[in-house]
Amino acid sequence: MESIRVAYVRYLNTRPLVEGLQTTPGIVLIPAAPSHIAAMVRSGEADVGIPSIIDAVGEGEPLAVLPVGMIGCDGPTMTVRLYASTPLDQIDRLYADSESHTSVALCLVLLDRLYSRRPELVDFNARERMASAGPEEWPAAMLLIGDKVVTDSPPAVRYPYQLDLGEAWKTMTGLPFMYAAWMCRASEAGSARIAAASALLDRQLRHNLTRLDWLISARAPEHHWPLDLARPYVADLLRYRVGPRERQAAELFLREAARLGLAPDQPLCWAEPHLALAGTPG
Repeated sequence: MESIRVAYVRYLNTRPLVEGLQTTPGIVLIPAAPSHIAAMVRSGEADVGIPSIIDAVGEGEPLAVLPVGMIGCDGPTMTVRLYASTPLDQIDRLYADSESHTSVALCLVLLDRLYSRRPELVDFNARERMASAGPEEWPAAMLLIGDKVVTDSPPAVRYPYQLDLGEAWKTMTGLPFMYAAWMCRASEAGSARIAAASALLDRQLRHNLTRLDWLISARAPEHHWPLDLARPYVADLLRYRVGPRERQAAELFLREAARLGLAPDQPLCWAEPHLALAGTPG
């Protein structure tokens, strides 16, 4: 069987999903920005990827969610955060980190539901801007995601008003949140090749969750994370298994995004009847 190309994100939070796959026969890992992965899967550049969950219902060939691994939370996320220099109910323009479509939509949903705000949205390349800008050049309100929230965080004195999006979603809905999940093209979801890939991804995640202490100690320095933050982040805050509550949360989020015109009004496609093999512990 030809190699399976897997698109992923080089963040600390993906390590439990992909650690060890780089030496797994038949798997080729392709690093990419979160916002690019759905297009890579749809075009055939990758066979499986972990796009933002909102991209599952985007334009083009339908994607199917493989319930064998996700990046989510059940409360605070730490690395998906809104920073504001004014109270949140006064935000009229939001500079949004362009790396994650789901996080941007979630921020807009929360601002609408919690504060009745629908700010103007400005695309924001946070990594480039923060590398060159001084504090006086930072926007009044911005959304940051990923490792940069910890490794390049702006000073709190500049942004006295902050919102952890995972925590806000949990408070509002009582549910966990799914930021991204493994997906494939829906037309291939029933193939033996995708079933085999799903089994590999599931088995590797199960194995990695048994060795989180080692994984965090070994990999956090590569991502410039201090260990005292990396351990609670990966081991306590993040969630990687897809269960009934996670599915419910993903469907609710997409309905909320559709209500604001941020996503098509359609349900997720779940690829699962043939995935019994993937649920077998390895």
